[in-house]
Order: sequence, then structure tokens, then C-alpha cells
Amino acid sequence: MSQFANATEDSLFIENFRGHKVFYTDLGYSVAPYFIKYHFKEGIDKLSYKNNFKPSMGLGFAYKWFSLRVSFPILNAFRNKDLYGETKQFNIGTDYSYKKVYLDLEFRSVVGYALKDAYKWDSTYTKKTNPNQLMPSNHVINVSFHSWYFKDPNFKINALMGKRAHYRKQVHTWYIKWTMNYFGVSNDGQQLIPNQLESPLNSKLSSTKFTAYDAGAIPGYAYANRIKNWQFSGWFGLGGVLQSKFYTVNGDSRGFLGLAPRYDVRVMGGYSTPAFFIFLLTDFDNKSIRFTELVYKQYFYSIRIVGGMRFKDKKKDKKKKTKGLFSHFS
Repeated sequence: MSQFANATEDSLFIENFRGHKVFYTDLGYSVAPYFIKYHFKEGIDKLSYKNNFKPSMGLGFAYKWFSLRVSFPILNAFRNKDLYGETKQFNIGTDYSYKKVYLDLEFRSVVGYALKDAYKWDSTYTKKTNPNQLMPSNHVINVSFHSWYFKDPNFKINALMGKRAHYRKQVHTWYIKWTMNYFGVSNDGQQLIPNQLESPLNSKLSSTKFTAYDAGAIPGYAYANRIKNWQFSGWFGLGGVLQSKFYTVNGDSRGFLGLAPRYDVRVMGGYSTPAFFIFLLTDFDNKSIRFTELVYKQYFYSIRIVGGMRFKDKKKDKKKKTKGLFSHFS
């Protein structure tokens, strides 16, 4: 992710380190489970699909308008490959802040899932040694464009993230988030739901793909504060979207129009001084598609610890001191 800022913060609320050389590292992970809810036979009400994520480490540098971060996985897989298989994840995005508005564009792709507890409906699986059904072609995709408008101009994303700025005092405000999304799951022409749980009364149980386009608004409340170098912040919103949704069976797609709920949650906090910082950052994104009694729920969430050092521009400070000295004698 990259971030740009184009606004002058109020120095009473925000201390900006744009003129500092900032070196930082981060450690974390991103998970993207999804669930299919339905009153299946065999007493099954929910199917859980889990990806085998890889924790990653990032190295970054920021100075004035320039910002660069590279990341790499530090483990081959977090979960046991025999139980959860392998997952390929790709995530790219950018964000931009201007005055009261924060924009975020993101693309996510996750390939390779395990359907948990397959032994409950399929006798070829066993609870102790082989409980899950591996689905290597199971593919989740998400394309999102979000825009937040914060009523208070001193509520700045750059200060919330903590690397290039931090807060001096409390700021809280109402906000509204506009969101547009394309998302869904497919299984390379194979069924998403096991044959054992099919029903001739509901063709959706034979689906090979669920997808949706939606757009809507989420009003919410945001808060940030810093007390004795400890900063904590976040926001929560609840709203809805207008959704065009589809399911595909035997290559034929059927579409419907409806409404879907959405909530907007983000929490972050840590310790920050002008010389160094360490922050815990979280991100949570939920998606859902409802086909009457069948519901597809997709979650994306990440947790990351970010820590780094800020170094003043010595040449710039020297010029300021020299300029101040000459102005004193003039």
C-alpha cells in the first residue's frame, strides 16, 4: 500500500514528521476465510473455508513526498499443508488523502482453500488424520473502492498510521464512507458445495461461482487521542449497499437485485515519540451475498505490528539555525 497526503495539518492537533527520514519494519498477516450458511442435510448449518496464509515482513522508507515499502513472506505456510493445502495470495492497493477525504483502492486475489470438517458428511475423510477437503482451485477475488469523508478536518489518516505523523490531542468526528465493490468466489467450474450436501430442490447448492457488484454508504464515528506518547484511534460505521448478485450452475448465471448490510471497523494504536514509534494496526473488511436461505459471507482481516525510527534532516536544521543567526544581527 502507498499513501499520499496533500493537506496542511493543524499543529495544535498533529505533529508532522514529513521532513524526517523514516525507516521502519512491519510484521503481520492477512487472512481471508469465507462461510456458506444453509440448512444442509446431515444437520450441517455452516461450511467453513480457510486459506493457508503466510506471515510477512515489510521494510520501508519515507521522506517528504517519497515513500517505498517492500514485503516478503517469512514462513512457507502458517498452517499444516497436509490439513490446509497451499494458498497463493496477491494484494495490491493505493490510498490518497486530501483535506477531509481519504480514498482507498484495493485488489485482492486468494487461491487455494480447505473446506473444514469434511469428515462430517464424507466417510472418505477422518476426524484425526484427514478432516478437511482441500480445494486448490478455489479462488476468492475482491476489487474495492472506498471513500471516507470526515467532518473534522483535523482527523487525518497519516497521523492515525503513525509513521510520518502522530496526534497531539483528542480528535473525534462523524464520517460517511462511500463504497463500491466487485467480489466473489469460484472453483474452476467445479462445485463449491460438496455433492453429499446437494439437494434437487435448490439449484444454488450446485453452484460453481458466487459473485456480486454493490455500492452504498456507511455512516460512522471516528476517534483519535494521544496521552503521554500513547496513541489510540479507530472508527466504526454501519450501513448498507445496493447489490446485484449472481450464482452460476453448469455455466449459466442467474442474477438478482437486493440490499446487503455493511459495517466499517478499524482499530489501531501504539507508542510514538519524535524519535521512534511502534504501532499495532488492524484492518477488517466484510462482504456478504444472500440468496434467500443461502448466505455467502466473506471476511478479510489483517493484523500488523509496525515499528521504526525518525531522523531529522540535519542539513535543514543547520540552515534554519544559520538563517536565524543572521536575522538576529541584521
